[in-house]
Parts: sequence; structure tokens; C-alpha cells
Amino acid sequence: MNYLNNTDLKTVKILDKSDYPSKSEAREKVTENLEALIKELDLKDNAVISFHHHLRNGDKVLNLVMKEIQKTGIKGITLVASSLFPVHEEMVPLIQDGTIENIVTSYITGGLAKAISHGDLKGHIIMQSHGGRARSIINEEIVIDAAFIASPSSDKMGNISGVNGNNYCGSMGYAIADGIKAKKVIAVTDSLMEYPNYPADITEDYVDHVLVVESIGLKEGIVSGTTRVTKDPVGLKIAKDTLKVMEATGLLKDGVSFQSGAGGISLAVTSYLRDYMIEHNIKGSFASGGITGYLTDMLEEGLFDSLFDVQCFDLKAIDSLKRNPNHIRMSASQYGNPEVSAVVDNLDIVILGATEIDLDFNVNVSTGSDGVLMGGSGGHQDTAAGSKVSIIVSKLFSSRIPLIKDRVDVITTPGSTIDVLVTERGICVNPLRKDLIEKFKEAKLDIVDIKELKEYSESIMGAPSPIEKTDRIIGLSEYRNGQILDHIYEVKRK
Repeated sequence: MNYLNNTDLKTVKILDKSDYPSKSEAREKVTENLEALIKELDLKDNAVISFHHHLRNGDKVLNLVMKEIQKTGIKGITLVASSLFPVHEEMVPLIQDGTIENIVTSYITGGLAKAISHGDLKGHIIMQSHGGRARSIINEEIVIDAAFIASPSSDKMGNISGVNGNNYCGSMGYAIADGIKAKKVIAVTDSLMEYPNYPADITEDYVDHVLVVESIGLKEGIVSGTTRVTKDPVGLKIAKDTLKVMEATGLLKDGVSFQSGAGGISLAVTSYLRDYMIEHNIKGSFASGGITGYLTDMLEEGLFDSLFDVQCFDLKAIDSLKRNPNHIRMSASQYGNPEVSAVVDNLDIVILGATEIDLDFNVNVSTGSDGVLMGGSGGHQDTAAGSKVSIIVSKLFSSRIPLIKDRVDVITTPGSTIDVLVTERGICVNPLRKDLIEKFKEAKLDIVDIKELKEYSESIMGAPSPIEKTDRIIGLSEYRNGQILDHIYEVKRK
């Protein structure tokens, strides 16, 4: 109540002693009965339900909760999951019977992805970036009715920590926007801790219920999709050439900031970067993104001042987050929201992968060579846009299919934000980056025109056959600011 404009404060009612409040009591939030909790939430048809993916392919919470919701007969749900993995194939019957009608996600792979690509989802799938997802939730473009947060640990009041408990996952950055903005927030945990449970990724003031279950999943599933440094000679050549590109940019100096993925070539680049920094006595400012043990080793060695962590990619990274104060948690919004000051905007260099790249440097990491969904932007768009130099590393051929196309199947990241492509057959520079072209020429790097590289690859492998699709649009590829980049079409079953 606002009394600031009341000129006569004598008229304001003062509490009588008989009206004084009694002591407040802590609310009871804990339950072990999922069925009763679903009824209490009173979800309706077309509800919006969210989940996060920090347990990756070890997650059990999404399947557990959605199957219970299915029993109620609710239809038309929009599933807002930060990413979806092969373990979520159990959701196929729910999209087929209309329990789940729409899906909004940043990454999808496995049986569920195939079913959606072949038209089983009655509504649409919207593919966002991690930063774009946070932006849309915070701006309430997506209004979440209930957020079920897989919680490695929680106390009875809902202080959620990702580094405590049986199935610790590390940083929980993708769940924070959900926790802040959802109408109802449910911490789902298999490790109920004594109060207070800290360090908390999400605090009790945002949590309405604490659901205790037998298991939220398996932390070993976190490492799914990640690899070790490649031993393939072709991949190692690409990584070595990438280091030369990084050196030629002039950014490899004290204060450098860096991000790379967890693929074999990207990790090889990180390994070579470590050796380079040691040899040249370089100390970086920060590394960011999904964090691996390779980066935590560099933090321990003093090669970076800090790590910004939105998601741990392996158990070694989780251990580092728990004990090293310079290993810093961040939310997906702090990581990549295009409408706020974000970590990606302070990146010097990012190393990214590609399923396809086209003559305009547009990149596809959403669908495979068969047109079926098998990935998504994640932080791809966010880091490409924010960094000073974005570098795509990839072999020129994969399973005898050329990397470079006239036009990618689905645009995940626009070419205007991609700067360099490094393959085993040469380095391509986006014509928009005339500054880099001059620097690379001075460094005597092997620069080739992307059109010539495409012609070379097709002279060896031939042009790929067109993907057989219907004319039904099943989804959209969304840019981080909410604009639409591309349509996603249904793929014909073979």
C-alpha cells in the first residue's frame, strides 16, 4: 500500500493491539506423493510445463512427472524443456496421444526427435538458443504454469543445490529463469538435506513444493554426448590449424577469454591452447559455457582467472565448482540473454561445430544429413553473436557427405555472426570480416574461398541427394532475440 501521496497521515489506520499479527510458521512444502501434488497444482488443458537438462541423458524427472500428468487426461501441454535426450524417448506415446502438443527446447536428440521429425507431434516444435530461452521466459513470452526442477539436493524449504546430494550435477544455470518466473515451482529431489542447503542455485523464496522421489536420475548420464580429445589425424590437423587462426587474430594475449564445445576437435583445440598459453606465458581472463575437466585443469594451472559455468559437462567440472571459488555459477540469462549484459558479449574467441555450413556461412546444428532433428543451438547462436571471433571447426566430409552446401537444411546460426571455418583442406573467412582476411594473409595462412572448397568436396563425394520432406511445417528455428530464422519441415518416413 502506498502512503507517499497521503498529505494527511492522521487518517491512516493504525493497528490496534488486538490486531497484532501472531508469529509466522514455516510452510510445509515437502511431499512424497506425486499424484496428490499434480491434483493440487490443478493443471488444465494447454498448460505449460518446464524442465531442465543438467542431468542430460541421466534425467528421470521429466519422464516420471509427465507420465503422471498423462494419467490425469490433461491434453495440449506445451513442454518447455531446456534440452531433450535419448532417455526422453518415453515421451513418444505422449506426443502421439496429444498429452504433449507443443515443444519448446534448445536441443533435442534421440527417439523423440525422430518421432517429431516424422510428424508425430500434433502441434509445433520451437528451437531456441539457451540465451533466447531465458529471454523469452523472463519477458513472459512463455508463461510457465509449473516448473519441475530436478534437484540433486534440497532442504524442506526448497533451497536447491546442484553440488550436494546423490546425483549432483553442478551448475543449474538453465533452471534459474524457470525458478524465478514460473507460477508454481516444484523441487524434485532424491536427497533431502538439513536446512539450510547451501550453496543454493535456486533459493527457497522461489520454491512452492518439494517432491521427494526415489531417484531423479543418474549423474553418470551427464557425460553423454561429450568425448575425449580426438586422436584422429584429420581432427588433430584441424585443431592445429585452428590454433594458428587464433594466433593470427591477435587475441591470444593476456586477458584472453575463450569458449569451446565438448566435441573431440574442440577439445583438441583447448588442449593445444593450453600448451600455447604455457609456452608464451599467457594468462586469460575467463573461459565460459558448459565446463569440462579440461578447462578446470587450466583454471587450476592459473591459465585463466575464472570460469563462468552454466552447465557441467563432466564430474571433474562438478568437483571444481564445489571447491574452487573462482569457478563461478551463472544463469542462462547472464550467459546469453541478448537483452541484458551477458558473458558471451565479453568473449574473445569461441570454437563451435557444424553439421552443415552454406555459402553464406549460415550454420546448421539442428538436423542431420537426413533432415531429422539431432541437436540444436544450445549456446551456438549466443556465443557466435557475442564473441569477437567465432570459429567453426569441422571435417570437410562426414560419412561421405560434404559439409558445405548451397543452403543448409535448417539455419540454426545466421552467417552474419560466423567468422571463420577451419577444415582439413583449408580455412575460409567470411567476406564480412575483411579485417581478419588481412591479418590471415599477413600470417600466411592457407585461406580458400568457401565456394572453391564446396566444389572440391563435391568433386570427390558428389552432391548429396535432396532430403525427402512433406510440405508440412512442424516447427521453427528461432533466433535468440525471438525472430524466426527458418522453418523445420516434416521428413518422410522410409
